[in-house]
Amino acid sequence: MRIATWNVNGLRARLDFVMHWLAAREPDVVGLQELKLTDEQFPHDDFEQAGYRAVTHGQKAWNGVAILSRKPLEVTQLGLPGQDALGSRLVTAKVEGLTFTTVYCPNGKSTSHEDYPRKLAWFDALAAHLREHADGPAIVGGDFNICPEAIDSWNEERLAGQIFHTDEERARMQTLHEAGFRDLFRSLHPEEQAFSWWDYRGGAFHRGHGLRIDFLLGTEAVRSRTREVWIDRDYRKKQDGLTASDHAPVLAELE
Repeated sequence: MRIATWNVNGLRARLDFVMHWLAAREPDVVGLQELKLTDEQFPHDDFEQAGYRAVTHGQKAWNGVAILSRKPLEVTQLGLPGQDALGSRLVTAKVEGLTFTTVYCPNGKSTSHEDYPRKLAWFDALAAHLREHADGPAIVGGDFNICPEAIDSWNEERLAGQIFHTDEERARMQTLHEAGFRDLFRSLHPEEQAFSWWDYRGGAFHRGHGLRIDFLLGTEAVRSRTREVWIDRDYRKKQDGLTASDHAPVLAELE
């Protein structure tokens, strides 16, 4: 089973690019984030023609998440309980015996912004929610907007203490691990520096100025089945003239 997560940075603008990627990589289950469209606007017909069913938790112009699957899906959760004020950021479905959640975690903007404590509270709510779902095979994938360790940032010395790099944010990621959801990429690649997001500005991608903020987290029942995890850098580049998201997809191959 091939699992993936991808912040597409606007599905309306990126639909042809996503279809290109689906045809090339053929994932079985995909979590999408930052759709920036409502449930009614979601292009179900296009995905069905490509062989995918979809469940969505959309929002006009902002946020929005979806799960694509080649097999039937059963939705079990729309939205993070108690956190509706921060928008449509979580959807969970069961597929092929796997509980799959995709999340678009709050950005926080800066440590001095009022959204920063809201981000921390959102993560606290996420950890509490996930503790109820840590049994059996389960994955949480998405854009977490946190660099868990120094190795996950292109310049920890310069950025330490800034947004994505704070001790408080990193403690929240650790809490998710303690809830039973571990970083599948880091489990298999403990010393590899790799990034999943690069700013569009300043030639960040070509200069290697990136961050690893997109993850697939899995319970032990998933980790034991994980053969490989990789970041699909080729799809942070233009493909056939189509413009990429500022995030690359992250994929995992399960036995």
